[in-house]
Amino acid sequence: MLIWLCLNDYLLTLILGIVEGITEFLPVSSTAHLRIAQALLGGDLTDGFWKMFAIVIQIGPILCLPIFFRNRIAVWFASFPGGTQGDRTVMTHPITLTAVAFVFTAGPALLLKKLISKHLEDLSLIAITMIVGGIVMWIVDAVFGSRGTGATEAEAAREVEDMGLGRAVWIGLCQAVSGIFPGTSRSMATIAGGQLCGLSRPAALEFSFLLSIPTMIAATGHDLRDSLKPGDGGVAVHMDAHSWLILFLGTLISFIVAYGVVGWFMTWVRRRGFVPFAIYRLIVGAAVLVWVMNK
Repeated sequence: MLIWLCLNDYLLTLILGIVEGITEFLPVSSTAHLRIAQALLGGDLTDGFWKMFAIVIQIGPILCLPIFFRNRIAVWFASFPGGTQGDRTVMTHPITLTAVAFVFTAGPALLLKKLISKHLEDLSLIAITMIVGGIVMWIVDAVFGSRGTGATEAEAAREVEDMGLGRAVWIGLCQAVSGIFPGTSRSMATIAGGQLCGLSRPAALEFSFLLSIPTMIAATGHDLRDSLKPGDGGVAVHMDAHSWLILFLGTLISFIVAYGVVGWFMTWVRRRGFVPFAIYRLIVGAAVLVWVMNK
């Protein structure tokens, strides 16, 4: 608590914005890292404003994706519904597949909203899911990463355009599971789920990015509304000019940092895969678990 009190709001915003920008798209869970950073700095994980801050600044990295992938997205919209090769339909075009995956992510998330919110501050659960997610990612990438084949279709999907409706549903459900357990990581769930059903590493990563755009915009908007006007007897977060400025700066910082991370991550994955991130998850998860047990 002493460290938290000694740091002013702007320095805290800088630290947390950088943490969010670095970790949002890496398969290591930005939510877990923000909670861990807040805990290490002595912050109150139940404080309404900082809980909302950790959610809202995720919009920064998400906003950088339409800019980074602007050419790709423009081609998709221009080629709807037949696709660039003329072999797509309304139901198999990447835009539709992203929408379908979003529906299968958002549906379970809304139904399990109370369960999700209940565990957001549980560092022990975060540590365990970091470890379990690391193990799953390591195994999946080792088994499926190099050849990019899966059991649902005869040939691997080398590009997002090669995906089918079944894969989109499966990946959407995988991302929904990640929302239930903090520390799982949306990108880890979609990447691992994509590799399991036959997507290549680049295709799984790219679809993870695309799916995160509608998912995080919806989730952030929903959580911001609930923070400002909570139901079921909850206490609204008081927002003044200073609070809005802090939110804006945190979002801007995370946007700038995340923009640099996206390009680097795409290059890294094509050359090296996801195992280093799995190892990182195991180390951090174990360290946090030991720390929590000895507090």
